[in-house]
Amino acid sequence: MTTDLTGRVALVTGGGRGIGLEVAAKLSRLGLTVVIGAREPAGAAQRASRARVAGDGAVHTVRLDVTDPESLMAVAGWVGDHLGGLDVLVNNAGIAGDRESQVAGQASTEVVRDVFATNVFGVIAVTETMLPLIRRSRYGRIVNVSSSVGSLTRMSDPHHYFADLPGSLAYPASKSALNQITVQYAKQLKKAGILVNAADPGPCATDFTVGIPGVNRTAAAGAVIIVDLATLPDDGPTGTLQRDTGVVPW
Repeated sequence: MTTDLTGRVALVTGGGRGIGLEVAAKLSRLGLTVVIGAREPAGAAQRASRARVAGDGAVHTVRLDVTDPESLMAVAGWVGDHLGGLDVLVNNAGIAGDRESQVAGQASTEVVRDVFATNVFGVIAVTETMLPLIRRSRYGRIVNVSSSVGSLTRMSDPHHYFADLPGSLAYPASKSALNQITVQYAKQLKKAGILVNAADPGPCATDFTVGIPGVNRTAAAGAVIIVDLATLPDDGPTGTLQRDTGVVPW
């Protein structure tokens, strides 16, 4: 983690609850000005206040829907006008989709499209919209919140516990696509000094995992690797997928 974060500006999409809220809190406590993007900013602001998110850095809450281009342009304009630029982008917003409707052999293409619209195309849309602001920074960091279920290595390993999961066409596939997108942005932006990585927070007990047994990892624990990648020094890695236990194989 870099040591000089004072005055840095971070945008966390889907930052109004769960892991995103913990990421916002940790970044604020490190001294960054944090913009929480949420589809329902009033509720997000209330949760942030109750969680005492504001640390040494200011916290702002804005309406942001990653599938709505007008929303993205409005946020980019606000950040540019009020904060001058953007140093850190955390693409945290994501949806799981109805689990039964994405099982291979009985999948709904509508469900698959909806998941990809947020988890893949939404990340591209946010990143492309915010890149002009990030390019102004001498410290550009982009973190895409992914998952180990997007790892083809682990999914195809008959000895890994993923082998017992249903064959799902939406959420895992969207995270595999997100991992590839991470690599491509990392390649393209490396010369500009912008580090792009994917983070695997692990399965955490949040609204996202309701109904899944055995999930007891906290959102705060899951947020650690995201914050670490968002605050890398200039010689830090780029184009990787990492969890707090180390690099996750593609």
